[in-house]
Amino acid sequence: MKRWPFVLALVMMASTWAFLASRSRAEPALERKPFASFPLALGDWTGRDLEMDEQVLALLKLTDYVMRVYTPARSAGGEAGAFEAKLRQEAAPVWLYVGYYGSQRTGVGYHSPKNCLPGGGWVFRSTELVSGVIPGRPELAVNRVVIEKGFDRQLILYWYQDRGRVVASEYAAKGYLIWDATTRNRTDGALVRISTPIVGSEEDAYRQTVAFVQEAWRPLAEHLPG
Repeated sequence: MKRWPFVLALVMMASTWAFLASRSRAEPALERKPFASFPLALGDWTGRDLEMDEQVLALLKLTDYVMRVYTPARSAGGEAGAFEAKLRQEAAPVWLYVGYYGSQRTGVGYHSPKNCLPGGGWVFRSTELVSGVIPGRPELAVNRVVIEKGFDRQLILYWYQDRGRVVASEYAAKGYLIWDATTRNRTDGALVRISTPIVGSEEDAYRQTVAFVQEAWRPLAEHLPG
């Protein structure tokens, strides 16, 4: 296993924090809705709040967050003879997590899933960039990841949503962080992660997460300053 990406990430994070600390000054107050008001109903999806462990919250030091499981409504009809796996996938839940930071000047900031998930025993089976996920912005790329732990498999879409940008790469996100801190006096940002269990095919799971993004994108924008 190559260690240089991890070392490079640590160096970049340390350099970013040192730079931001050296230019520390009060950031502008930003208008945004708290995630407590994020809708539980999104189209045909119905959400339920999940609680995050207090120790994890103490480690992340989030300004605000939402962590929910959304369940799609099962269609009353359906094509005759549809595969059972397809039906199960249509009823599979989707987990939404958004961790928001109002400021990242003091060293706190989002943690890349590439670093966090392996610590929970998950193994990355595939990772790629995909576009056509964000409504109205087909050129934007996000991360598509398949992870596995035992017999459990999940498909994840995630990106960094920082000051109006959608960024897939954590390295690019750090670069924009320094630029915006210098030119706009802003370091707010969020990690957006959407996942679903793979109970049919990977493509069925992917279409399910994309369908959820189509419903959640517009409400999400009201909670993340542009």
